[in-house]
Amino acid sequence: MAGVVIVIPARYQSSRYPGKPLVELKGASGQPLSLIRRSWEAARAVSGIDRVVVATDDDRIRDHAQGFGAEVAMTSPHARNGTERCAEAVANMGLSPEIVVNLQGDAPLTPAWFVEDLVAGLRADPGADVATPVLRCSGQMRADLIGDRHAGRVGGTTAVFGHDMRAMYFSKEVIPYAGGDYGADDPTPVFHHVGVYAYRPAALAEYATWDEGRTEVLEGLEQLRFLERGRPVLCVEVEARGREFWELNNPSDVPRIEAMMARMGLD
Repeated sequence: MAGVVIVIPARYQSSRYPGKPLVELKGASGQPLSLIRRSWEAARAVSGIDRVVVATDDDRIRDHAQGFGAEVAMTSPHARNGTERCAEAVANMGLSPEIVVNLQGDAPLTPAWFVEDLVAGLRADPGADVATPVLRCSGQMRADLIGDRHAGRVGGTTAVFGHDMRAMYFSKEVIPYAGGDYGADDPTPVFHHVGVYAYRPAALAEYATWDEGRTEVLEGLEQLRFLERGRPVLCVEVEARGREFWELNNPSDVPRIEAMMARMGLD
């Protein structure tokens, strides 16, 4: 039995950004690397990981990923989201890991400790079958999320959870509503949902057998299927430690992420 396997689901046909996994991002030195390669390198930087697999249904992504040394699992084009693609990849490869991590291929700035803390959080809570990280928004991050919504862009996701850290809801709107002004570096009551998941394999396999949920379809958020089925989702709060974080959802996010990498000196 493998301990922890990271699966990076990657599809070419994105409604908002076709070909997104192959889009190149320039690092601090100006070196361009594809989004899927940067996500793969972020996965390989995580400690305590036994295997990293790119899961795709596209030959272009497969060939590119194999070209830089990634292990690739081919999946069907019928997967409705990354969680289903992860489930299919694990099943097709005959893996029996303790934990499967879904590191979505649009989050190249994910620090290693986000995933390490996530795995530790799931291991420490035997009552949870799935866990996901949440990051408290600074005033600037909250303003950026609100700015995206006002501009009509579907950007980051926010999370609301209870005292037990069980998720109450996830939304592409900025929730909860928080009136008042916040300075750029001030902490806010809004939490950015980081698009990483850790599953126990049985829960991941069961997820793939369920029909899509109503709010899952409305929000376009795969994790809501667990909540709609009454399955708790553990939110694990992670710390930025001075790192900026953003996901690549729209073409306009490319210069934003490149600017962040330049400021942080990430190549």
